[in-house]
Amino acid sequence: MIMQQVRSSKIQSVGYNNSAMILRVTFLKDGVFEYYGVPERIVKEFLDSDSLGIYFKRFIKDRYRFVRLG
Repeated sequence: MIMQQVRSSKIQSVGYNNSAMILRVTFLKDGVFEYYGVPERIVKEFLDSDSLGIYFKRFIKDRYRFVRLG
């Protein structure tokens, strides 16, 4: 999965596997997490949002199954 660096005070990079619908997020303090079943539309809106942290908290966190990778 290719990780894309992002501008955020909490998130370092984001990657997405559209065929598996897996979103990977690297947080500056908390490490790497994968979120499962995330639609491509949500990922696009996330990356296009004015605040990645706010969008993540409202529309991704606690809405999708996840695992911490490290």
